[in-house]
Amino acid sequence: QVQLVESGGGLVQAGGSLRLSCAASRSIFNFNAMGWYRRVPGKQRELVARINGRGRTNYADSVMGRFTISRDNTKNTVYLQMNSLKPEDTAVYYCNGDVGSSTYWGQGTQVTVSS
Repeated sequence: QVQLVESGGGLVQAGGSLRLSCAASRSIFNFNAMGWYRRVPGKQRELVARINGRGRTNYADSVMGRFTISRDNTKNTVYLQMNSLKPEDTAVYYCNGDVGSSTYWGQGTQVTVSS
C-alpha cells in the first residue's frame, strides 16, 4: 500500500503561481508513472500532467506552457509548478501513481484562482 499526500493548494489571483507537492509513503523510483489530475464539481476528473519513469512528460492542452510536472525520486515527491493561473484552473487537484498493476490516489488539494 502506498499513501500519496498532496500539499500546496490554496487561493491565488489570476496570473499568479502555485506549486503542488505530492509526497509518497515509499520510494517512487519504480513507479511506472505519476501524474496530476483535477476535478471540477459536476465534471469528470481530467488529466493535467503526467511523468513516466524516464522523465517523459505529457500535458493537457489547456495547461501546456503554463504548468510543469517534475519528480524527485530522492524525496519520493512529485511536483506540479503552475504559472499564469486562470480562474478556469480552479479545481481539486489529485496526485496519482501507477506501480505494477496498482494505481494510487491522494486525497486531493483545492486550488482556487480568483479573477
